[in-house]
Amino acid sequence: MKKFIVALVALFAASAAFAQDGGMTTLIPMNEYTKIPMYFLAVAFAAFAGTRAQSAAASVALEGMARNPAAADKLFVPMILGLALMESLVIFTLITIFLV
Repeated sequence: MKKFIVALVALFAASAAFAQDGGMTTLIPMNEYTKIPMYFLAVAFAAFAGTRAQSAAASVALEGMARNPAAADKLFVPMILGLALMESLVIFTLITIFLV
């Protein structure tokens, strides 16, 4: 355990040693023409991940309702709340892109 902690501290301390350096030059310079496609990729990824999460949540909730119809009332509200929170992450990504 002690070796692991020492290795972890060394790993984080090594990154601070290069903080004063100018850093590597990127392969693709980030200007307005390269930022715009990255924004669209961020929205696309957020929409894809949100859709996958929502479909998985709805699938599991509906499966639970099908197995136990008496629990449908207890599962419905948390499912809707979870779907709303998942959708809000996609909306936050969209808003963040317009603010940048």
